[in-house]
Amino acid sequence: MEHFFQAVAAAMIAIVLCLALGAQEKHLTVLLSLAACCMVLLIAMRYLEPVVALVQDLSDMCGINTQYIAVILKAVGIGLLAELASLICCDGGNNALGRAVQMLATAAVLWLSIPLIRAVLELIQQMTGVL
Repeated sequence: MEHFFQAVAAAMIAIVLCLALGAQEKHLTVLLSLAACCMVLLIAMRYLEPVVALVQDLSDMCGINTQYIAVILKAVGIGLLAELASLICCDGGNNALGRAVQMLATAAVLWLSIPLIRAVLELIQQMTGVL
């Protein structure tokens, strides 16, 4: 938890610095915000590693195809990264680009889930003999 509190403190310091720089140095505030976000993201990754290991262990115990688990974990990663990128774009004053990043993430998750959709359709076909 020590890293969590350090990341929150660093984020608060970055916000204060961004406010101090204000509108005069907008490009510096965006860069500072981006650097702070990257730092927080790296620390978040440390917290997510045991979660990924737990999901992997559970999938091994239940006999779930690891390919499906990988799709779910990638989708979560895409969502988190896209949310961060979208917020940075909006902070930088480009809301349209932030929305475009969100749409890209949605498309990427849909593309990524094609094997899962096919597997579900095959399962339905096997169960019902239809399709």
